[in-house]
Amino acid sequence: GAEYTFKHALTQEVAYNSLLVERRKLLHERTGQALESMFAERLDDHLVELARHYSRSDNVTKAVDYLGRAGQQAMQRSAYPEAISGLAAAIELQQKLPDSPERIQRELLLQLSLGSGLSAVNGWGSSEVERAYTRARQLCERLGDPPELFPVLFGLCTVHQLRGEYRAAYKLGEQLLALAKNASDPAQLMYAHSALGVSLYFVGELLLAREHLETAISLYDPERDRPLGNADPGAVCRAWMAYTLWTLGYPDQALKRINEALAIARGRSHPFSLAFAEMFAGFVRKFRREARAAQESAERVLAISVERGFAHFLGAATLMRGSAMAAQGRHEEGIAQIQEGLAGVRGSGIELGRPPYHTTLADACRQADRLDDGLAAVTEAQAVADQHEERAYEPEIHRVRGELLLRQDHSNTAEARSCFQRAIEIARNQKAKSWELRATMSLARLLAKQGKQDEARTMLGDIYGWFTEGFDTADLKDAKSLLDELAG
Repeated sequence: GAEYTFKHALTQEVAYNSLLVERRKLLHERTGQALESMFAERLDDHLVELARHYSRSDNVTKAVDYLGRAGQQAMQRSAYPEAISGLAAAIELQQKLPDSPERIQRELLLQLSLGSGLSAVNGWGSSEVERAYTRARQLCERLGDPPELFPVLFGLCTVHQLRGEYRAAYKLGEQLLALAKNASDPAQLMYAHSALGVSLYFVGELLLAREHLETAISLYDPERDRPLGNADPGAVCRAWMAYTLWTLGYPDQALKRINEALAIARGRSHPFSLAFAEMFAGFVRKFRREARAAQESAERVLAISVERGFAHFLGAATLMRGSAMAAQGRHEEGIAQIQEGLAGVRGSGIELGRPPYHTTLADACRQADRLDDGLAAVTEAQAVADQHEERAYEPEIHRVRGELLLRQDHSNTAEARSCFQRAIEIARNQKAKSWELRATMSLARLLAKQGKQDEARTMLGDIYGWFTEGFDTADLKDAKSLLDELAG
């Protein structure tokens, strides 16, 4: 046969350890050479074996080469833990090689791949991911800013976004755009506009965010573009555009874009892209108040993440499932899931999106009449929003706070009204029509209870009349019912 097998692992271990170390190393190198000779036309089928043998030999150059290639191959299969192990071993081993531009270039490529693999498993907010990209940036400086600088800066930009450091992320986005323009590279332009669009969304610059994301979508070429991070860029751009469109008041266009993102991810047969798109689909369904569909998306994300080891998604998907449960009347179970999800998100180092997550908890507590808990959660949401200057969800923070105050005590009417008015003011400044509609409904109900039906009807009629789509969504149906009630 082509290989010698042992009947028992202990027998193999004893036989192996009976060889002198130098003899072992020589045999491993000869075995590697034999494999190269036997399978010269299809080495890619034997990268793991070659990496194992050469890493146990004295041939460090070939060991680093095959460990790196095996790691890259595992990345392509979405076998991220295996990829991380091989890439980390290659990085450690190549330190034994003499310092040279070639060694620096090799490590740069390895660090880039390692950062991508770590982000899939540990999440972009983890310190390990930041270390990989920071080291890659240092290597770029030593090489005089080579072409790899663009993906390195994109990785660092994503790290800052996930940590809620939006100003730092935006500055890196501007650097990416300058590099892409200098290179006249449409793929790089797509990534740069996408990065800027995401950062602008979170600081509440919705119209600018849409502009950048539209440009990114127009530049996407499915035949050319592959993930620079982990998810397909066409799916990523459309997912963020869906968020932006819903917030701007276009719920049907938002659904169209997220369905396009799902179609791209499914067409790629790429697990991380699919988990990413399903996650966003769940939140878009949550925005549209389609709780059952949101829960189904969350459960699909959880299934993929458990199977593939995507810890990055577990917390947010658990939270989304809890929110959907609470919206369907399973309040206590839903709150427990939301709290578990929040803990998972924090544990992965992710700060992005915490204001909406805490507001989601606050609203679920409102539904369960746990008003003190709800007010504590919404206070935390505002504190985190202020800390990170994350403004995209701020109108809803104020609205939910107002609703909690009203339910807690009718003497809070003036303060609640102030919350609703503040929510409307912020939403108008951001052009966030969906948040403006919700806040206006809350204020209109309060005004109606105070006998101010005409004021309430005029106010609600103005914002309802702005909408051109989404009339079958829960928010617009509720607005229409409330208008009819106020007219009666």
